[in-house]
Amino acid sequence: MCGKPCPILAKFKQFNFQKNEFSGSSPPEIFVGRNNYPQVYTGILSPTEFGDTEEMSMPELWHEKNASIQDIINYRSKMIYSRFVSNVKRIGWSDKNFQVMQEVALASKPANMEFILKKKPDIKVNLSRETSIIGNPAPLKYAKFQENVKVDKKVDYIVNDTDAKSAVSIKELYKSGIKISSIIKLLSAGLLGLKKQRKLVPTRWSITAIDSNISLQLIEKIRYYPQLNEVLLFNSEYLGNHYEILMLPGEFSYELLEAKMPGSVWNPGQELFMCQDYETWHGRKDYAHNCAGGYYVVRLAISEYLEKIKKQASVFVMRECKPEYYAPCGVGILRETTRKAMQNSPERLSSVNDALNSAQKRMKLPVSEFIEKSLLLKRINHQKRLSGFF
Repeated sequence: MCGKPCPILAKFKQFNFQKNEFSGSSPPEIFVGRNNYPQVYTGILSPTEFGDTEEMSMPELWHEKNASIQDIINYRSKMIYSRFVSNVKRIGWSDKNFQVMQEVALASKPANMEFILKKKPDIKVNLSRETSIIGNPAPLKYAKFQENVKVDKKVDYIVNDTDAKSAVSIKELYKSGIKISSIIKLLSAGLLGLKKQRKLVPTRWSITAIDSNISLQLIEKIRYYPQLNEVLLFNSEYLGNHYEILMLPGEFSYELLEAKMPGSVWNPGQELFMCQDYETWHGRKDYAHNCAGGYYVVRLAISEYLEKIKKQASVFVMRECKPEYYAPCGVGILRETTRKAMQNSPERLSSVNDALNSAQKRMKLPVSEFIEKSLLLKRINHQKRLSGFF
């Protein structure tokens, strides 16, 4: 990616597994690829060790335990991606490997498994903005469980309800407290929605679909709440990803500006790279191509907070992606970082300028870089409010 010796690949080379079979506890985790769609790679990720391996897979746990990037690379380098080819629409119910993969997606706890591979794993890594690092791919001959899989009762009920649309199922799972990472696996494995419409969904698409779907359902209610009557500023940072989240009085709107500093992931050059996506009260009709999945994870955290306080607001978000963030760890860590920001007590300020000056104290880049590009701040500055006539 950058033309320099890769610390990610170096760690995977250290693993260097040379066998055609292994056993271990899948975290549990599955991965559905998107290349050659609708014929895609589908498979199970598992280390060659037993025990509590959830931390190898869950962004929620990485953030909770304050895992470093090196910790995350270590976790990911220990897992083998045992895969096979599937047609997304022709779900192979009679295919034993497919059935095992779906059972892994259902599991609420690490599952002890045995894998027979067609050949030893390749020393390769797949890097993506949305997903965690996937490596050590190997063609799967067959996989089987060494014990019964533990499934959450709510998950079991929803998956077996083949008359419920996927949006309804996602809403019910979320309301029941099922982790976002687990809901993503269920959608990706083709376990949600109407029976005739179920199909595999590439993991990268599932992540954005879940974040987008849940936040949209919340925003549908938020749009009709009273407007926030104060200026609030939230902030958080994790693994070199720094967020300043500014909430202003007004109807619901949301803008994300991401500044990717030279030397940070996806920006190996010498120039600052900025991307931007925005929506008004009326929402978006197209995908947020510039900020991609990072746009929807932040929107989810914001909508969760606004739903909690029963208010709507205009929300301006600034993200600094620093050189410390040198390896992509997936948007799951960004979701948890912004959620943490919204859980912290906000600064209450008297004006937008005061808020921006306060944010500047924690930021490396000049806040003016963001102000000049912001569509939301320009609209607020030029928009007259009814209260201004009295």
